[in-house]
Amino acid sequence: MGSSVIIPEKVYGDRSGFSKLQRMMGVLLGDLHVEWRLSVVDKQWVKVSVEGEDEEIATSLIRKEFGQIPVRLSSIREGEVLRGRLIDVGKVGYGIYVDVGVLSPRPKDALVPLYWLKKTFWEAPLRAIADGMGWVDGLPVEVEITRVEFGTREIEAVFSDDQLAKFREWRSDGLDKLLIAGTIQENVEKALLETGHHRDVRRIEELGLMETLVVLKKGTDAPGIIKEIGPLIRSAAIGSIRPGSDG
Repeated sequence: MGSSVIIPEKVYGDRSGFSKLQRMMGVLLGDLHVEWRLSVVDKQWVKVSVEGEDEEIATSLIRKEFGQIPVRLSSIREGEVLRGRLIDVGKVGYGIYVDVGVLSPRPKDALVPLYWLKKTFWEAPLRAIADGMGWVDGLPVEVEITRVEFGTREIEAVFSDDQLAKFREWRSDGLDKLLIAGTIQENVEKALLETGHHRDVRRIEELGLMETLVVLKKGTDAPGIIKEIGPLIRSAAIGSIRPGSDG
């Protein structure tokens, strides 16, 4: 019959995440008597379908390793903390949308309102806040659900305390950083190596399947790096965090 899990990872951009996820599933499920298949459902979320005599064990392992998205609006609760993805960054002026994995009865994103962003970060238009924070579509973030209106199907949220601590850490050490979404970390590393900019990197952190944080060495300028590695990872969106560049 088969079972499936929609995990909180997306495949988009150059779609290199598929082959990486296949390898990860091979490691996770390789000893079980199952076959698995990866597919993309609404809004680029990844569904893992498994079939075979160990499928119950396999789906349990997948949920434990990756988690799963809520899928239904009715399963969202106020006060709950969810991992989602930034979406349509800067396309509306009244807040930032986070796709938390609500697909039914129809896809619905959570709104982090502008007034909260201004109070939490700094007084500026949304575009200026998003640019200053380096936010790009696809960036994994953790949010706390503050309001769910089931009638109008509206969801409001704020960034969780842990997420805010991470944002502040990214901006407080005086180092330029790149937020890259739309290709796997290995492709980012290859682009840095090919351009010789691996020497300008302090550390690289995998934020998600297709999202990477690159921390640059002191004195290294993010826009210069973007100009050179950008053509090698054309499918990716690249944001820069430049401490001290906001209001």
